[in-house]
Amino acid sequence: MSDPGSDLAARTASEVRVAVGRLHRRLRLVNEGGLSASQSSALARIVKGEADTAAALAALDGVRQQSMAATVAALEQDGLLVRSVDPADGRRSILRATPEGEALFLGNRAARQEWLSTALRERLDEAELATVLEAAALLQRLTEQ
Repeated sequence: MSDPGSDLAARTASEVRVAVGRLHRRLRLVNEGGLSASQSSALARIVKGEADTAAALAALDGVRQQSMAATVAALEQDGLLVRSVDPADGRRSILRATPEGEALFLGNRAARQEWLSTALRERLDEAELATVLEAAALLQRLTEQ
């Protein structure tokens, strides 16, 4: 006989995974500038200071360095990133966002925040909003372990 707690955990995991996936896909649609998912991710990581080289970006996103080199080249061509020589190691290129790249990242983040705020306000009542807020705290706790 199966454990009811285990069944509930499995069902909850499935529902949360599906809901989070759908929400993630919906938020990705709020994307000014026509960036691909990989371009958006790379630009975000550079703006947030998580990476400053193509190799670091590739490692963080779990892609090959050649794939990330193409992503970086596209962002550079669009004027969203610039590359400079690392003064400590002339073989290495340091990436940074241009003012346009940073503005695009911040604008997209603000647009996603606005879309989600509006959807929550228009589709949920106060009790449901409180429940979502509590659930968000619990989900955050899961990610901290």
